[in-house]
Amino acid sequence: MNQEEIKSILESYRTVAVVGLSRDPDKASYRVAQYLQSMGYRIIPVNPFVDQVLGEKSYKSIRDVPETIEVVDIFRPAESVPPIVEEAIQLKNRVGSPKVIWMQLGIVNEEAARRAKEAGFKVVMDRCMMMEHKRLRQGKPSS
Repeated sequence: MNQEEIKSILESYRTVAVVGLSRDPDKASYRVAQYLQSMGYRIIPVNPFVDQVLGEKSYKSIRDVPETIEVVDIFRPAESVPPIVEEAIQLKNRVGSPKVIWMQLGIVNEEAARRAKEAGFKVVMDRCMMMEHKRLRQGKPSS
């Protein structure tokens, strides 16, 4: 995915389900979600082990989220990505279904990415949504 496509995603989609969002402020998922929330994004925590994060109700899975999800931002190990992508695919016919699968920095699952693309999702892999947003704001190209 090139920088223009990432820019388009960050500017077009404002509702982000963060799968694996920790309530621990020292974890990357928390810091990234907190930053995105401070930049005006609607953050929806998805973590079956917490009730609330960043002042938002947490859901057990993206299937349980009763509102529009535009980006599924994944903070789970690469081997945990395929079932999350399958859930997103199951939501494709629902109003307000996700448009983007975003695997955070260090997360690469080519098979899940292929399945998501075949189902019509935009896919970002091995990139940090916060870092990309900061680059966009500063006008710097991605490395």
